[in-house]
Amino acid sequence: MGLSLSVVFSSIAGYFLGADIVNFSTVVLLALGGYFMVGASNVFNQIIERDYDALMERTKDRPIPAGRISVRSAFILACILTLLGIGILYSINPKTAMFGAISIFLYTSAYTPLKTKTPLSVFVGAIPGAIPFMLGWVAATDDFGIEPGTLFMLQFFWQFPHFWAIGWFLHDDYQKAGFNMLPTGKRDKATAVQAILYTVWTIIVSVIPVLGFTGELRLTIVGAIIVFLVGLVMLYYAIQLFKKMTEKAARQLMLASVLYITLIQIVYVLDKFIR
Repeated sequence: MGLSLSVVFSSIAGYFLGADIVNFSTVVLLALGGYFMVGASNVFNQIIERDYDALMERTKDRPIPAGRISVRSAFILACILTLLGIGILYSINPKTAMFGAISIFLYTSAYTPLKTKTPLSVFVGAIPGAIPFMLGWVAATDDFGIEPGTLFMLQFFWQFPHFWAIGWFLHDDYQKAGFNMLPTGKRDKATAVQAILYTVWTIIVSVIPVLGFTGELRLTIVGAIIVFLVGLVMLYYAIQLFKKMTEKAARQLMLASVLYITLIQIVYVLDKFIR
């Protein structure tokens, strides 16, 4: 539920950024379509990983490994959610439906199978994970250009420190299922350094709109300063992970990253309507 709502929040934020006139019926359709698409991805994921889920403390009580729902019923549910999601997004415009469908395909057909094969799965998974923010802009404009591309890159780079932080404090549990989530496969300095580097890239992309290079996506000086300062908070916790190398530090970075992406999206929207 939390993941689904965060995706809906990102999509709606992107819509407000792209819309000249806010159409609340479109907002409702975007929220429903996005929610169903994330639900479909999650169900397909849990079908594919049902045997792995049974091995991990974090996931052993999920409906399929716990026996509360059959694989057949879950598959039917996933198909229904997919059709509903794509249909609703298509009613907004075809491009929105296309990106929604790409998100489901990459998540279930590439990211999920790669999780037991290579740490590069995080890179692949970051692609569908970065789509929601830009999806809202495409829903508002029926166009893909530098503006949604910038929103995509912001959320793309953000996911690396976010998921590596999760992979760090859940490393032992992931190892039970053979998941390779950390870039080096270990909780070491090299992983922490990469979390810092991708946090820096995230901050850089987040303030680029103030320079006027990103079309209709703009930030005022005040908005850029706020965005930069929020980014520094996340960077602080990434550095703390490098210094302390503890599960607690990883949890703090994960929470800081969630706070960061939420605040950034709010600041972007408020900056547009207040300027």
